[in-house]
Order: sequence, then C-alpha cells, then structure tokens
Amino acid sequence: MVEPTIVPRAAHTISRRDVDPDALKVLYRLHEHHYIAYLVGGGVRDLLLGRRPKDFDIGTSAHPHQVKKLFRNCWIIGRRFRLAHVKFGTKALEVATFRRHVAACEATPEAEAATAGPGDVVGPGESLPPEDDRRQASRRAEDRLIQRDNTYGTPEEDAFRRDFTVNALFYDIGTFAIIDYVGGLEDLEARVIRCIGDPEVRFLEDPVRMLRAVVLAARLEFTIDEPVLEAIAVHRHEIARSAPPRLMEEYFKILRSGHAEVAFRQLRASGLLKSITPELAAAGESLWRSVAALDRYRARFESAPETLTNAVLAGALLHPLGLIQRRRFTADALERRVELGLLPIARRDTERLHQILALQPRLLDTQAPVRAQRSILHRASLDEALTWLDMHGERPEVVAHWRELQAEAAAHREVDVAADHPAYVPLKRRRRRRRRRRAPGALE
Repeated sequence: MVEPTIVPRAAHTISRRDVDPDALKVLYRLHEHHYIAYLVGGGVRDLLLGRRPKDFDIGTSAHPHQVKKLFRNCWIIGRRFRLAHVKFGTKALEVATFRRHVAACEATPEAEAATAGPGDVVGPGESLPPEDDRRQASRRAEDRLIQRDNTYGTPEEDAFRRDFTVNALFYDIGTFAIIDYVGGLEDLEARVIRCIGDPEVRFLEDPVRMLRAVVLAARLEFTIDEPVLEAIAVHRHEIARSAPPRLMEEYFKILRSGHAEVAFRQLRASGLLKSITPELAAAGESLWRSVAALDRYRARFESAPETLTNAVLAGALLHPLGLIQRRRFTADALERRVELGLLPIARRDTERLHQILALQPRLLDTQAPVRAQRSILHRASLDEALTWLDMHGERPEVVAHWRELQAEAAAHREVDVAADHPAYVPLKRRRRRRRRRRAPGALE
C-alpha cells in the first residue's frame, strides 16, 4: 500500500470552470450514486500545465454495465479493454473502470525448453548463438505482451498500471483534490517523461509506449528519462509487433497535434521512425516542409479542425515521398494498395487524396468560366481540396476566392428555399379508412 500525495483544492490551479461541462455531468452523476469518480490521465496533466486538454477521460469504481445503467447515452466498446463511452452529440467521453496491472509472464527454463526449435540448446550455464538468442528474446517478448487488461482494481492499482508518471494523476470530483501515487507531480515540475516501473518491461508489455514517450516529450517540450531512452534503443525493433492500424492511428494523432515536425524528428533520432516507416526516416527536406506547413495550419485553431481529415493528413506524408502524384488517375492506380512501412493506408483515404490533388489545377484557374467554377462547388472533396491548397499552395487569395463563391452559393440556396416555402404549413394527415371484416361463412 502506497501513501499517495494529496494536494487540496487551495494548493493547486485546476478549476471546474476549465473542465468540460459534459465531463462534469458524468463525474457528478457517478459520485451521486456513491461511486469513486476521478478525472484521470492527460486531462489532469494538461490542466496543471495550463493547457487545454484534448480529452477529458474519467476513471471510476463503477463497472461498465453499472455506468451504462446510469447513462442512456452510453455504449460499451472494446474487446481487449472494456470501456464505456458516454456520448453527447458527436463527442464521446471515455469512462474506464479502475484496473490493476497485469503482471508480465516471465519466461522459465521449462518454457524456454518448450519453445526451443531444432538445434537450440537451453540449459543451466549454457548460452545460445546470437541469432538463436534473438529468436528466444523475441519469444519472451511475446510472452510479456499484454493481450487482455480487464482485471478491475483500486485507484492505486490503476495508477501503477499506467505508462508514465505524468499520466497517472487523478482529480477527485468529491474533494476537488489532486491525488498522486507515483511521483507524477514532481516529474511534471521537473518536466521529465519517466516510466512507471521498469521501462524495458513496460515497453515489452506494450511497444506503442515507446512511440508515445517520444511524442509526449516533443509535444510538451519535456526531456526523456535516461533509462527510458536506453530501453527504446534496445527494444525499438519490438514496435513491429504492434497492430498496424493502431500505429496508423498514433500517426494521425501526431499529425493533428500541431507538433508533428518536432515529434517526427525526435522519432527519427530515437530510431523508431526507421522501425515503423523507413521511407520517412530516409526522406529529404520536402517531407519536413510538408509537415511544417501542416503544423502552421493547425496552429490557427484551438483544437484540431474537422478539415484535417485522414486523407489530408496521409497526403502530408505520402505526397512528398512521391507515393501519390498529382496527375490523372487510372482505375488501376486507384485499386493499388498504398503502404507506408508497417502502416496500411486505407483505400478510401488514398482515393479521396487522389480527388483532392486532381482538383488543385482547377482551383488555381480562377479565370475559368463562371459555369465551370460553379460546377466545382458541388464536388464532395472541395473542402478538403481547399484545406490542402490553404496548407501547401501558398495562394491565400485563391482560397479566399473559393470561400467567397461557397458563401454566395450557400446564400442563394437559403433564398431559394425561402421563396419555395414562404410559410411551412403542416399537412393534415388523412385518416386511413378501415376495411370491413366479412362475417364468417359469408358468400364470395
């Protein structure tokens, strides 16, 4: 049992005014029904740093089905991690039950003997040749990989199962205090990213944590603890065991963060970029210009805008590498699957990117006939194409021209609708006439 550091309301800077109102609704309802309810993770960290959190995640003692009973707008999701999502319109708040850390499966001599291949010698005091040693290390790493994590626990156990100390801080809605079991407040003050527990073990349990450590340090402008850097250097090749769609989602998060250039540069310095996407690690200045342009566009907004779709984000990486060209696309080109290292790019995103790039020459021709310009306004990919032009085209006057045309077209549509329907009068519903039932035995 670890005695936590508890910072009372008067001694910290977090105010409920800074917390999402819908998150407060969820926290209060859980607390009113006698469940422990904490704001957890990155939301607490960002509030203490004076930043606007991207997400407001909630930890609770209530099990997912108990959360669902309290909220009609709740869905239980996940197979590996059972989570409750409480939805408010298009926004979903993640409500997770406190879980305890699942101990890694340590490889025993018996287990090593059982997994040994032909010619492998495993015994006391004996060593394997280098190539076989690597094979055995990979098997032991797979043993440590967490496949399921649904064992519920206490808030203390939940804090120790998290990845980094600065992500394991809790804000208690009952007392308005900050609760710290792992020294996260000290590391926040020192601006350092430190693992909870042995970094080597934690990275073998979930290799994506290596990627998150580097990206988090880049985004917050923190330093990385030396043991964490050493563990990444030793185990960076283990990132290949992670699910490719999960890695792709992590890349999209980096690209939406507004700190993509510095994050990717640090990933290259750590060797992780080469392990995941060797094409990016070997790329020239065109890639960094593209990512820097993306960061400048993102800096205009408080949070990631809807215009930064997956197709636009993927294009910021693929186009500088020459994997997607601005030309007329054949059906064969559209059917061809695009891959970036370990990452599979969804076909719907590459098709959309083809459409975005194909529109660029037509958008630049502002002297085209009015009818031709109006026809472009009906294109489904127009908003994304304008976002691309705004980001990479360096022609703000052209973007302004098309935004004006969009506004005029929207105004005309409103006028037309008002003219066609000056006053909405609901139609009286006609009552359906009931058919008379024939008497039994009646003649046809």
